[in-house]
Order: sequence, then structure tokens, then C-alpha cells
Amino acid sequence: MTAVIFLILGILCCLYCIGIFLSGVFGSWFFLIWGVMGIGCFGISGVFAFGIWKRLPGVIRGAAAILFGAGLLFFLLIEGLIVSRFYAKGQPGLDCLVVLGAQMRENGPSKALRLRLDTAYDYLLENPDTIVIVSGGRGSNEPVSEAQGMYDYLVGRGIAPERIRMEDRSGNTVENLRFSKAFMEEGASVGIVTNNFHVYRAERLAAGQGYGQVRGIAAPCDIAFQANNMLREFFGIMKDWLSGNMKLW
Repeated sequence: MTAVIFLILGILCCLYCIGIFLSGVFGSWFFLIWGVMGIGCFGISGVFAFGIWKRLPGVIRGAAAILFGAGLLFFLLIEGLIVSRFYAKGQPGLDCLVVLGAQMRENGPSKALRLRLDTAYDYLLENPDTIVIVSGGRGSNEPVSEAQGMYDYLVGRGIAPERIRMEDRSGNTVENLRFSKAFMEEGASVGIVTNNFHVYRAERLAAGQGYGQVRGIAAPCDIAFQANNMLREFFGIMKDWLSGNMKLW
């Protein structure tokens, strides 16, 4: 039974990897990890199917089971923290928003970035005194800086240019938040707009950057890429936690 479960998991992981590749809209090669995981699941399935697991010494089997169980529990804990901020909403009347950048394409913002911008747009319409900081530099595969692309998008939808500040030097979330502080008054109340899977880390990073009154504002995520984004976010949290950029809680 265990062999069958891992065989099915392996097939699903490989199909998901192929599906993302065929979509042609991936922003990085991270999705290949699903193919690696699929191959790993096939290997584990073989270990059980051919009786290799039963032939291993009991100490090794016990240690492997404990490590696997502990790792799975830790992974689920982190994913639970991510999910806990899926529906975060900013309180009305915030002094400013920070929209975290994502990939710009030749034809405009990627879908992930559009969802962030549309969420910010709705908030700005309801809160006319709030300013917005669009934050993101220009990557090697981007036609313009993310900040410029976000500025153009919001102005194109009718947001007054004088309400928008552009931070166009940052290359990651830590820098987004660090450099955006220069556009804020001391003690300002801040809403951080990003996709739902990214809100938890953004809030914890903001705390590490000395933000005081900060609220995450969750934008939707493309459901087809939700699993990939959730897995990538786990590794992002581990990197920032181990680097001392954030505390887990």
C-alpha cells in the first residue's frame, strides 16, 4: 500500500511539473523541484515494492521514520502559518500602502502582480487619503523596473500620479521593505499588499525592518500555481529565518 501511495504521489508531482512548464508563464525554474520530488517518490515506492525497506536494520528504519515525521510536521506548521494570513485585510484609513513587486513582462505586469495591483487599486479608491509605494527594481529579464510598470498600471486605471511613490532599487522582499521606508513618515500606518501566500512572510519581514503599525493585505493568487507558490514560500521563509531577517512568530 505504501508503495502505491508513493507511486501515485510521484505521478502527480511529475504531471504538475509538466503542466507548469507547458503553461509557459512560470517566472522561475523553481517548479522543476516537482519533477525532482516525483522521481524521489518513485524511488521510495521502489524501496517498499521490492522489499528493500524491510531488509534495512531496525535502527535505520526507526531513525528514517522519525526524521520524515518530524520534517513533515515542521513543514505543515510553516504552511499553516502561511495559510493563517490568506485573508488578511488592512484597516481603513492607512497612511500608505506598499505594493511588493513581482515579474514584469513585455505586455505588462504578470498575473500575480496584476492581482496585487488590483487589490491596491480597490483599497485606494475606498481610502482617498492613502498614498501608495510601488516597490521593485528591474530584473535581467524585465523590460522596465517593476516599480515603473506598477506606476503605469495604476495611473492607467485612474490613480492620481501624486499619490504614487516609486521605489525602483530593490531586488527582493527584504529590500522592498527596507527601501520603501524612506518614503514614509515616522510612525505611519502601513498596509503591505502582496499575494495571499506571501503575506505572512512580508509581515514578519516588516517587523524585522522596524515597521510599527503594519497590516498585510492579501491579494488573490492564480489557483493553478498555488501549490508551487506555497512550496516555494516555505523555502523563502526558511532562508529569511536562517539569515536572521525574520522571526517565525
